[in-house]
Amino acid sequence: MSERTVYEYAVVRVVPRVEREEFVNVGVALYCRRQRFSAVRIFVDADKCRALDPEVDLKLIESHLHSFALICNGDKRAGKLAQLEQAERFRWLTANRSTIIQCSVTHPGMCISAEDTLSELFDKLVL
Repeated sequence: MSERTVYEYAVVRVVPRVEREEFVNVGVALYCRRQRFSAVRIFVDADKCRALDPEVDLKLIESHLHSFALICNGDKRAGKLAQLEQAERFRWLTANRSTIIQCSVTHPGMCISAEDTLSELFDKLVL
């Protein structure tokens, strides 16, 4: 595919202490309707999370992020949310919320390969 197409992405964040509004970028979720692509890449830097809250429950965070990925990928093990259409799943996952796992606002862009763009954004915004 060599035609540029619209995509949307949001940065996935861990907010160990919601009341402090401090966060660590841990992933990128990307949706591209034309390429029928919806995926998330995640990496949790435990040291960065502990810097914000030494008592952070990393197992709980990883469990929530695992569920996030299953829903994003449309994996039936994630229940009814994972059975929604790609756009609906992406919108649900990136909706504003005040929880330990949050997303940035959604940003648009143009890409040739959604998968390559996800990798580039992940390297730039998370690693």
